[in-house]
Amino acid sequence: MAGVDEAGRGPLAGPVAAAAVILDPRNLPRGLNDSKLLTREAREILFEDIMARALAVGVAFASAAEIDSINIRQATFEAMRRALFALSIPPRYVLIDGNDPPPRLSCPGEAIVKGDGAIASIAAASIIAKVTRDRLMARLCARFPVYGFSQHAGYGTPAHLAAIAQHGPSPYHRLSFSPFKAR
Repeated sequence: MAGVDEAGRGPLAGPVAAAAVILDPRNLPRGLNDSKLLTREAREILFEDIMARALAVGVAFASAAEIDSINIRQATFEAMRRALFALSIPPRYVLIDGNDPPPRLSCPGEAIVKGDGAIASIAAASIIAKVTRDRLMARLCARFPVYGFSQHAGYGTPAHLAAIAQHGPSPYHRLSFSPFKAR
């Protein structure tokens, strides 16, 4: 069974990330929880522990351009399907954090509201997706330092909005999101 979750639906910049994780029930990492409830340090430690103990991990993205083209919901579903496809072990069943599972999954599955706080494999996927996306945003910050992506991961903070007002969008901004959509 694989747990699936995403990170980065709300930011103004960067991709949406999804992770799929198949845990070994005899070798579970301790301290799994919804990534939003953990400190950055705890997420980093758990990321390494999950990667060392999991039977399989798949991570995938849908780019800002894809988000602009097909919308954030469909892009999230696409990233989830890609993450499942990236698993080295095909799952027989999938548990997805959220209200509804993506269409066209390769196996049966179900959505679990607030699953990232209740199901170990979904919590693990939440952590993997969040840490992977945060690391990517830090790399993008090195290429586009004026936006401060490593501080806010692309979310619409006052500093980020001020940088957008001064410099305009980067190639990684979601032009279908406000404040760009209004232009």
